[in-house]
Amino acid sequence: MPGSKKPGPQVKDDEQYEALRDEGASKEKAARIANASAAEGRSKVGARGGRAEDYEDRTKEELLERARGVGIDGRSSMNKDELIDALRNH
Repeated sequence: MPGSKKPGPQVKDDEQYEALRDEGASKEKAARIANASAAEGRSKVGARGGRAEDYEDRTKEELLERARGVGIDGRSSMNKDELIDALRNH
């Protein structure tokens, strides 16, 4: 199906994956969360979420380091707001 958000066979929780994609999560993020919830249980994965510092409270250098870690291209020429947007939508 063209435009389908159906994951590949490596995704262990299709329902969770599709819900995350519908909410705007990237394919990588949706797969990572869906697989973690399939392995550990949704409530356990959900309970550990939400502890990260807000991106706005981080320095540009911290954002650059995080962007490097997740493989965002073009990060060196981005300003702080662009880095935040790229990290949220990666």
